Amino acid sequence: MRLATSLPVVALVLNFAAFAPKAQSAPPQVVAQTPPMGWNSWNYFAAKVDDKGVRAAADEIVATGMKDAGYIYVNIDDTWEGERDANGVLHTNSKFPDMKALADYVHSKGLKIGIYSGPGPKTCAGYAGSLGHEEQDAKMYADWGIDYLKYDLCSFREAVMTSQAPDDKAAQMRLMIAAYDKMGKALKATGRPIVFSLCQYGWDAVWEWAPALGGNLWRTTGDITPRWDRIYAILSQQEGLEAYAGPGHWNDPDMLEVGNGKLSLDENRAHFSMWAILAAPLLAGNDLLNMKPEIKAILTNRDVIAIDQDALGKQGSRIYSDGEVEVWTRQLSGGALAVAVLNAGDNRYSTHPFHLSLAKLGLRGTQHGKDLWTGKDVELTDDMPLEIAGHAVFLVRIAARK
Repeated sequence: MRLATSLPVVALVLNFAAFAPKAQSAPPQVVAQTPPMGWNSWNYFAAKVDDKGVRAAADEIVATGMKDAGYIYVNIDDTWEGERDANGVLHTNSKFPDMKALADYVHSKGLKIGIYSGPGPKTCAGYAGSLGHEEQDAKMYADWGIDYLKYDLCSFREAVMTSQAPDDKAAQMRLMIAAYDKMGKALKATGRPIVFSLCQYGWDAVWEWAPALGGNLWRTTGDITPRWDRIYAILSQQEGLEAYAGPGHWNDPDMLEVGNGKLSLDENRAHFSMWAILAAPLLAGNDLLNMKPEIKAILTNRDVIAIDQDALGKQGSRIYSDGEVEVWTRQLSGGALAVAVLNAGDNRYSTHPFHLSLAKLGLRGTQHGKDLWTGKDVELTDDMPLEIAGHAVFLVRIAARK
């Protein structure tokens, strides 16, 4: 979600235990046992999202085979909100005449539906937020049949955090945690399994405290854009967060930009591959109705999706770098291993010669695997030469080692 104000994306080094809410926090719901997969309206449609567009997206997820590949959630981002009535009930605006009917339609396709709000008085786009209406809104979402809530910090920072504790970072953190805890409890109280997605840009080491509030995923950085330098910057910021991801609770480096902007095919493949290595949520954000075949092929690559959705739930790690080339691995169930060799150089038009060191990956002898973008079987040997184009990735699944 694009922020209405310019805010720094830095994590304060604070001890969560000192600032956690005193009340017992809600345990995570039994959802998101693998990273959520689906589609979100913001990256391409932003404020243009409407009922018709969401129905069309649901139709396309089924028609394109994305549903069969694992994409389940159809998520409405900001700008669906209308005004609250005298009883505090939030009504939808004219773009969404009947949210319950829309949810029923999405469910009829065998899909789930998500919605957006925030703990402040206003959302990022200036629509009504949930401040003071958390329980009321959560019940309304459950009554509609909502399955996923993205909860975006935005105006809460100015309206509550800095206004109530202008010079006290620790107090600001307590206020923020309490706000997310309140909605987490409200969602749990509905009795409906609703994925709780915290969107607060990685501030205050959110990965340390979000699971205790019932958070199923949490943004680790500021917003993504369809530019390689931004995608790579976000990728780099995931290093060191591996221990916080697992079934039911995931680091979220933001939605996919596959198919958006002027990303090359190599950049789109690399973006998708590295999000799979990260065990990241796979939330497509492109125009599904006008999706090119090559973009569909990326988003529905079952072998790459299987890496992301691996039941072991271990997030991958950057093992070593050699010049412009980085080598990441991810441990998979059954003893298999995913290896991604990424040319992260500045020039996407230059090929970078590279020799893969199996020894640095803890591997000995010839390794048998599958190139997940060509579909071909490969044999990997120590000091193996690879030619990798700029911003391209060599992604291989190595069979369980005996």
